[in-house]
Amino acid sequence: MLITVNGEKKETPEGLTISGLLQFLKVQSERVAVELNLDIVKKDRYSTTPVKEGDSVEIVSFMAGGRD
Repeated sequence: MLITVNGEKKETPEGLTISGLLQFLKVQSERVAVELNLDIVKKDRYSTTPVKEGDSVEIVSFMAGGRD
């Protein structure tokens, strides 16, 4: 199926959940926030939230850092 991930069209397998998509993309779910069609998805719903044809997904990674 064709979806948009961070503004880029991607072909992915059908029937994925958010968790499955993150695994497919090799992204660690503990270190990201996910938005599906402009709605933030809570981490406890990643395994039950389906991704469908034409969906838009934004994946934001957390970066560690500090001030000098």
